[in-house]
Parts: sequence; C-alpha cells; structure tokens
Amino acid sequence: MNIKIIYLIRINIVSFLLMGWDKYCSIKKMWRISEKNLIGLSILGGGIGTFFGMIIFRHKTKKLLFQITIPLIVIITIYLFIKVK
Repeated sequence: MNIKIIYLIRINIVSFLLMGWDKYCSIKKMWRISEKNLIGLSILGGGIGTFFGMIIFRHKTKKLLFQITIPLIVIITIYLFIKVK
C-alpha cells in the first residue's frame, strides 16, 4: 500500500478519535484539546477524520471557524492527494 494512503488513514483515525475525546471532555468538564491543535491536525491531512468527528459526535458544529475551515481543508486535501504524485 502507498505510504501516502497509510499516512492519511492513520492521521484521519487519530483526528476522528480526538474529536470524540474532546467532545467527551467537554461533557465531563475535563481538560480540552485546543481548537488550534484540532485544526492543525486537519491541515496535516486529518480533515476527513475531523469532519466525520464533527458530524458523528456533534462537536464544534456551531463554530463558524470549523464550519468553514474543515470542509475547505478536506477539499484541498483531496485535490492535493489526486494531483500530487
């Protein structure tokens, strides 16, 4: 399997799980993952995991920053994955 595919699968699993963990921490009033780190992980290729984490965990869906940035990052990631070989 291509190393790019393995990387994208792993980083998206991590970003998805972190969205779930941050939602759990939000409910339990525990230490949270910063928005900067969640978006940074998305920029590094985890946008799809973050996007699905937003939907499934209903987390950060009302934040305008996430409503705009995460779908844009997903589009850019898919474009780059297809175009850059």
